Amino acid sequence: MDRPDPKKLFVKSYGCQMNVYDAQRMADVLAPEGFVETQAMEEADIVILNTCHIREKAAEKVYSELGRVREMKKARNAAGHDTKIVVAGCVAQAEGVEIVRRSPAVDLVVGPQNYHRLPDLLKQAEQRRGVIDTDFPVEDKFSVLPLPSAKKTLARGVSAFLTVQEGCDKFCTFCVVPYTRGAEVSRDTDAILREARNLAEAGVREITLIGQNVNAWHGADEKGGVSTLGALLERVAAIPGIARLRYTTSHPRDMDDSLVAAHRDLPQLMPYLHLPVQSGSDSILDAMNRKHTRDDYLRLIDRIRAVRPDIALSSDFIVGFPGETDRDFEDTMDLVRQVGFAAAYTFKYSERPGTPAAELTAQIPEHVKNDRLYALQALVAAQQKAFNAATVGKTIDVLIEKPGRDPGQWMGKSPWLQAVILDEPCRAGDIVPVEITAIGTNSLHGRIAGPVRSAHLS
Repeated sequence: MDRPDPKKLFVKSYGCQMNVYDAQRMADVLAPEGFVETQAMEEADIVILNTCHIREKAAEKVYSELGRVREMKKARNAAGHDTKIVVAGCVAQAEGVEIVRRSPAVDLVVGPQNYHRLPDLLKQAEQRRGVIDTDFPVEDKFSVLPLPSAKKTLARGVSAFLTVQEGCDKFCTFCVVPYTRGAEVSRDTDAILREARNLAEAGVREITLIGQNVNAWHGADEKGGVSTLGALLERVAAIPGIARLRYTTSHPRDMDDSLVAAHRDLPQLMPYLHLPVQSGSDSILDAMNRKHTRDDYLRLIDRIRAVRPDIALSSDFIVGFPGETDRDFEDTMDLVRQVGFAAAYTFKYSERPGTPAAELTAQIPEHVKNDRLYALQALVAAQQKAFNAATVGKTIDVLIEKPGRDPGQWMGKSPWLQAVILDEPCRAGDIVPVEITAIGTNSLHGRIAGPVRSAHLS
């Protein structure tokens, strides 16, 4: 007897690394229900838009996408194929009822704390359209999420994200995360280590610990005391097979001594740190409720560089925050010149309904925001180009991740998170010494310059 075709699942994720991780876990939750992932939305029985509320006009972009998905659903329904539309993530959390009102074709709206309930929620959606679940549940979703199989894990690549913390208690005046992701919650230490070991046994060689405020993580140590992120990194580094560690995103207030020391003591911890500062002006930092000053940030950078001189830094910047003067903006430019960044994410301030900053009256004209953003981006781009150019002629270790676009080409990642392209035979998971020969627009090019440290993947 022929087996029925498997049901197809399409997930489109927007925004942060947390959403990438969440998308994979949603697929894991639905796998026992008979769903397999597809890259073609038009053949999907379930379409999930996993949304992010950080970017400008995030909600409107979701509604625009929903218009296209609605037409695809209509065509599939006409051909006799039932299709469910699910909106998940932070826009879902913020706009649950409004999504159903504006987009009646949506079958289910689910917040980021509830995707472990997807199978039951989809059964409810079979009975009625417009199911909404944006509560903050009592149960820990991570305790009920299944671990993916080794085959599925490795199919996703030799680098993996691992959520250790969610939510934020900082209440920056521009940010919706405390309202969409909730208060800071740290995952249990044993659960994190169990998932990390599962990843390593499946062939993952690089793990990035992620959270909205990852360095606020705390959990139980081996003696029943309180463990910090620095100590957790040490325990993950001890797992056989894990060659590289990273973590993101950090808040300067929670960068404690143990985490700084981890950059000195753990060879697996890569010399790259994303540490958002948002502004170089103390008055703007105060208005943002960042609770750190420009000097705090600069002294922290000095401490980190003292223990890891080769560390590369990236950051987040918002220009045009309400009340930002020319002098405030120049303070930001001066901080960028002083620190020197390998990369940065730069944004114009945009209002988020319900946040304190949206109520401020000293909003900055759009043309001023644009001018400031272009100037900042040009400075950051010059620093990034100089950082990449400084690698030419050096030999660096590259973790091979996947085949490149061209036949015989392979792509990997440097310790500093740069994409590296090779035109030589490689194998995913190997760590290869590469002499960098040239820089491209968004990548480095090189050739193998020594023996390979093989992952021995089957």
